[in-house]
Amino acid sequence: MIKRISMSVAAAAMLVSVPSSAELASGAKAPNFSARGAKAGKVISFNLRLALSEGPVVLYFYPKAFTKGCTLEANAFAEAMSDFEAAGATVVGLSNDGLPTLVRFSKEECRDEFAVASATPAVIRAYDVALTRNGEDTGLSKRTSYVIDQRGRVAFVHSNSDWRGHVSKSLAKVRAMKRATK
Repeated sequence: MIKRISMSVAAAAMLVSVPSSAELASGAKAPNFSARGAKAGKVISFNLRLALSEGPVVLYFYPKAFTKGCTLEANAFAEAMSDFEAAGATVVGLSNDGLPTLVRFSKEECRDEFAVASATPAVIRAYDVALTRNGEDTGLSKRTSYVIDQRGRVAFVHSNSDWRGHVSKSLAKVRAMKRATK
């Protein structure tokens, strides 16, 4: 009996610490925003509406620069950038990291291949990617990738704390979008 209660308490504790999933749905209007960020170690300004005028945009939210999973994800996006560019897509990583950290991250882990920008609390809320633990907002974002089409609509969403799959699934969607326009 005690063992069963302990297992139930442990299972309930795991459920409490799991982030909720309520990302924007496919077809939803993507909230427009502007943000400061970095590409290749240089400070940039990013505006979603302006970027969409050139093609679809992959917005990938990640919790914290220079952590193991976020570094591996940035490396994977960097390695796939020629494929994203061939499909006509822009990739931008978003986290709540400050500009000095993003400048360094864009050079070292994004390998000068794509931009990263600072996601304000308002942007994190607008995209419904706030990472919570035990019901409390951590100030970080969940690991969530959005593909936004040129009309400004969410064409694809993938939310998973495991970094693997974000690149391949986002790339598959932008490639399918490119094939559909031919």
